[in-house]
Amino acid sequence: MNQQTHPAAERLLPVALLTLSGGLQDAYTYLRRGQVFANAQTGNIVLLGQSLFDGDWSRAARYLLPILAFAFGVAAAEWIRVRRPRWQRRVLIWEILLLFLVGFIPHSLDQLANALVSFSCAMQVQSFRKMEGFAFASTMCIGNLRSGMEALCIFLRTGNCQERRKARLYFLLILLFALGAETGSLAAERLDLPAIWLSCALLAVDFVLLSQPE
Repeated sequence: MNQQTHPAAERLLPVALLTLSGGLQDAYTYLRRGQVFANAQTGNIVLLGQSLFDGDWSRAARYLLPILAFAFGVAAAEWIRVRRPRWQRRVLIWEILLLFLVGFIPHSLDQLANALVSFSCAMQVQSFRKMEGFAFASTMCIGNLRSGMEALCIFLRTGNCQERRKARLYFLLILLFALGAETGSLAAERLDLPAIWLSCALLAVDFVLLSQPE
């Protein structure tokens, strides 16, 4: 199906930029903000449980904060969705502002920085959930990997070309996420805390793309 038949937010280029940004954010918080996963909260939940069983309350708080921030980010995106026209663009504006602020937050406030990135990430993953009509995630890979392998197996069994395209797109998203993570790693080494502003730049380009007439 032609990409132009899909809403702008579901087309390949905007989705690719979101995915690059998602990988960059995850690498940034892990490498420069105390080894916390801002995007995929599964790791934080595992480490939270371990900290609680060990009785390490300060370490538990370190992982609980981004989990709560992620939950509130989902709620914030839903609030914007039901109350504002062109709501996805508004979500991008909030993301850009929050991540720009993160670049100024010193290492002494890493927990605050991680919470803001998690909040921003949750808004993104809640607001951009489809690519060319099928579900995807721009800030984590496990769902894309499962869906990509499922589509590949269906294609190999049936020869369905639509499933082949889906598999290719899912694997492309995983590659883009990894590329974004590597970009975040290199940028963090050279720029330290302001490296997150590269994510702002990617999201700003997305905002421009979504502002174009349909």
